[in-house]
Amino acid sequence: MVRHFLDFEGYASEEILYIIDMAINFKKKGYPDNKPLSGKSIALIFEKPSTRTRVSFQVAIAKLGGESIPLSVSEMQLSRGEPISDTMRVLSSYVDAVVARVYKHETLSEMIKHSSIPVINALSDKFHPCQALADMMTIKELKGNIYGVKVAYVGDGNNVCNSLIQACSLLGARISVASPKEYQPPEDVIAQAKEWGKRSGGTIELTENPEDAVRDADVVYTDVFVSMGQEGERERRLKVFYPKYKVTEKLMSLAKSDAIFMHCLPAHRGEEVEASVIDGKKSAVWQQAANRLHTEAALLLYLLQDGKNFNLSSPV
Repeated sequence: MVRHFLDFEGYASEEILYIIDMAINFKKKGYPDNKPLSGKSIALIFEKPSTRTRVSFQVAIAKLGGESIPLSVSEMQLSRGEPISDTMRVLSSYVDAVVARVYKHETLSEMIKHSSIPVINALSDKFHPCQALADMMTIKELKGNIYGVKVAYVGDGNNVCNSLIQACSLLGARISVASPKEYQPPEDVIAQAKEWGKRSGGTIELTENPEDAVRDADVVYTDVFVSMGQEGERERRLKVFYPKYKVTEKLMSLAKSDAIFMHCLPAHRGEEVEASVIDGKKSAVWQQAANRLHTEAALLLYLLQDGKNFNLSSPV
């Protein structure tokens, strides 16, 4: 059966931990000499601009011996009205997987209906699961574990927040989200997290007060107040979020003394975070960004060559 990765639904915690451990192994010991994706081609479809996602996927594919084919939608017949169904049927006969960065999550849902190859969500308006994989890897590296760790997310209950909630609730972390009432995560994501937490031991807490969320946290996380495609809402959003939801050194002081700061990037210093925080000693942002390469390589290998057959004592 073809496995897709649009979000964390349908994945067991053991699978995600396996992917994370594989990524850590790649980082520590290097990539396999036998180039396990040799002969494989992966299409990278972008409706939105991308820096980290595009480069990390292309490099990951190259390190595993595969070939990447980056495509902007403006270059494809999709821009001239070709149905997604037709595009995906054709791509399924050419390439071995599709990585897609889209505006609407419904686009990905339509893609998988007509795809006989894995489809990976490289960002949609609802989820950003590849980012959350790298986030969990970073937490495991720096905190030694994911289970029981308290993650405080401050800001917009957006796609990054949704995937962070899913990952934390699946892997037994505690997440506290501080957002204005009208910008809290969707009810279906919250309900799902509570259900998953019953099995994993993870918990979710919602508040409008950043101080309550950050108090005694192991990880403090934020994202931009105005995401791609929301530029027309900038003035209204800043009135709601700024400065209350800005991560400052004062706010960080409420977290544990060894707490780390995380941000998915790009960042707007002076808006959602003080420069002294993101560029300070507690910042794990650059390690977090670097880990995108390793988790995406591990994810591709898992989906394309059944990662459960790999021995974690060696790179592959």
